[in-house]
Order: sequence, then structure tokens, then C-alpha cells
Amino acid sequence: MHRKRVAAILALAAVAGALVTGGCVSAATKPPAAATASARAAAATGGTANIMIYAVNTDGAYWHAVMSGVIGDYGPAVSIYPDGQVDPAHNSELDLRLTHGSFRLSVAALNKKFVTAASHEPIYPKTCTDLISVTGTTPIVAGSGTGAYRGIRGSFPVTLTLNEVEARPCQPSPGAFRAQLITVAGSGTIWF
Repeated sequence: MHRKRVAAILALAAVAGALVTGGCVSAATKPPAAATASARAAAATGGTANIMIYAVNTDGAYWHAVMSGVIGDYGPAVSIYPDGQVDPAHNSELDLRLTHGSFRLSVAALNKKFVTAASHEPIYPKTCTDLISVTGTTPIVAGSGTGAYRGIRGSFPVTLTLNEVEARPCQPSPGAFRAQLITVAGSGTIWF
């Protein structure tokens, strides 16, 4: 009888040991909540974001945006006024409506440079074509971030480039082109 009791105690000890060891392994594989929060905070501090905004065959207010780096996202971009109304002249803000949230860029200064450079169209009168490129900085509009971009701040030094073949007779006017590509591209340091 003593043997049975010893065997039962050893079996119970083995089960208890397995439970304790399993609990320790499980606890060891789970990061503490503070470490997880700290990792999230470090990942959200910011870094380099690369931006490309483009429009194909349109002078309109609707564009496309692709971002890489600290932000990996894409979506439509719309030229707007601060009150949210569509801005067909592109002389105020660009609202990036990405899949994880949105934020606005101030494009007024960049647009002003572009309008000045475009005042000499056509750049190549013999072929009735244009290649116009200007550089500037597009700051993120304070308080404009939503979703994953709430609290975003920083700016993007960018180059705005237009490459187009104008329609003939060669007299520039809005929408008078055969083919056109407009890009806004650059990299900046942002935080959110």
C-alpha cells in the first residue's frame, strides 16, 4: 500500500510540475505590457516617409498618393480649401485620404512657384511640349491628421514636375493637352 501511495504522490507531483512549468513558459513568452507599450511608442515616434502624388491626364482636383517608409499607405488625394471644399486651382491644401487615415499638406507656396514657372508655356514651342519642375516644402497642416495619422507633424521637401504634350494649335490653356503626367515626390521626416 505504501508503494501505491508513493506512486500516486509522484504522479500528482509530475502533473503539478507540468502545470507550473507550463505556466512559467507561457509567462516567459508573453512580453510585459510595459514593454509592449514602450515598443509601440518607439515605433510611433517618426522617421523618414517617402511620398509620391500623381495625376495622369487631368488638371483636376483629384490625384493619387503612395507612401513608403515610416508610413506604408496609399489612396486618393484631393486639392481642397481649408474649409474642405474642393479647390480646382490647387492653391491651398492637398488632403491625402489614405487607407489608414488622412492628413493635409499645405501646397500654396509650391503652387505659386509652379504657376510662375508655367507662365512661359510652351517650354518647347517646336514640339508643343512642356517639362516644368519646381521644388519646395509642403508642411503637414497642424491638427489635420485622422485615424493612424492623428497628431502627425513634419514636412516634405518635394519636387513638382509636369511633363505634357499640348494640343495644337500650340496655345496653352487648361485641359488643352494630348498627354500629361504631374508628379509631386520627395522624402521628409515626420512624427505621429
